[in-house]
Amino acid sequence: MIIVMAANTAGDNLDKVLAMADCKGLKYHIYQVGNNTVIGIAGNAKDNNIEQFEACNGVERVLAITHPFKLASRDFKPDPTVVRVGGVEIGGERVVIMAGPCAVESRQSVFETAAAVREAGAVILRGGAFKPRTSPYSFQGLGREGLRLLKEAGRLHGLPVVSEVLAPEDVEMAVEYVDILQIGSRNAQNYPLLKEAGRVRVPVLLKRGMMNTIEEWLMSAEYILTEGNESVILCERGIRTFEGYTRNTLDLSAVAVVKRLSHLPVVVDPSHGTGHWSYVESMSLAAVAAGADGLIIEVHPDPLKALSDGQQSLNIDRFKALTKKLLPVAKAVGRTV
Repeated sequence: MIIVMAANTAGDNLDKVLAMADCKGLKYHIYQVGNNTVIGIAGNAKDNNIEQFEACNGVERVLAITHPFKLASRDFKPDPTVVRVGGVEIGGERVVIMAGPCAVESRQSVFETAAAVREAGAVILRGGAFKPRTSPYSFQGLGREGLRLLKEAGRLHGLPVVSEVLAPEDVEMAVEYVDILQIGSRNAQNYPLLKEAGRVRVPVLLKRGMMNTIEEWLMSAEYILTEGNESVILCERGIRTFEGYTRNTLDLSAVAVVKRLSHLPVVVDPSHGTGHWSYVESMSLAAVAAGADGLIIEVHPDPLKALSDGQQSLNIDRFKALTKKLLPVAKAVGRTV
């Protein structure tokens, strides 16, 4: 539920409302809307004794949030959330481009890719150090060494870095190296991992599960938010359908739907969403037109030799061409790149 305090409410009144929430064991978040202090409380409104809060001095009104996702809902926070990573804002006017190899393979390849994507306009470097592969015989990533190389390449070229974690016990180690923790599609409903990511104060990029509804996806975000981490970035990366011509079905309508339901920023992954480099450009342009706050794109110096997902990776020249084509589309929808 949402408690709206009267404008310029005295501190004692606010403290008493918060004390009542503490006594009930409720988690809450506080933000300002003009002169009003707004308190968002997670949980079932029927159990929170709305009438008791309404009776408190200084409370203007109490509103129940009908969505099962409370903290992720626009009812809780009407204004869009902007996640700040270094000097980069995700969810603001600029469409943020994250790019890099599917997997960190070697020092040479990740450094070469970082330099190229930075020059082409990317502002965040992506790269996998832990790779959850369908086959146990496929390349599984370099682990901690991959994170170290990614961080080094990012720092050299002035790029924050994002990489995936697979298990709760990896989170504390990963935050030593990354600026954004990625929760992948296969772990979108790994609740212990989501909770652990919520306990750190590093932004989290949460990919949609390959068979998740939009509501299930937002409920996964809720697990992170309820632990106190408010910097969540949603990522549409395609869902599994009966269609066989693409790796997944990229659901761009989800961008518009989530923008209506939630205040969290939304980025799109056209690489996993389509599974083939030849579709990445058109889906990237469409994603920006649909209102996406960013793109996360796989780029490799030589996709034919990539150890992971080479078929969906752009080479450097194609990535440079794409970033140029994004400019007029972004401008047409009132954004920049």
